[in-house]
Amino acid sequence: MKVLLDIRENKALFLMELLNSFSFVKVQPITNEKALLLREIKESVDNLNLVKQGKIAARPAKELLNEI
Repeated sequence: MKVLLDIRENKALFLMELLNSFSFVKVQPITNEKALLLREIKESVDNLNLVKQGKIAARPAKELLNEI
């Protein structure tokens, strides 16, 4: 299982040391930019699933391109 945690800076070192002490946990820090990208991708996939379920309406690609 993979988990993305958002930890306050003043507690990060303690938690990283704690997690590294477990042999069954692999810790791999990521940058704030990568975390933001992952969050945005997840939001996009969630929105796509809502469109497929008919819970929100999709916009035509032509309409999006005309905004640029």
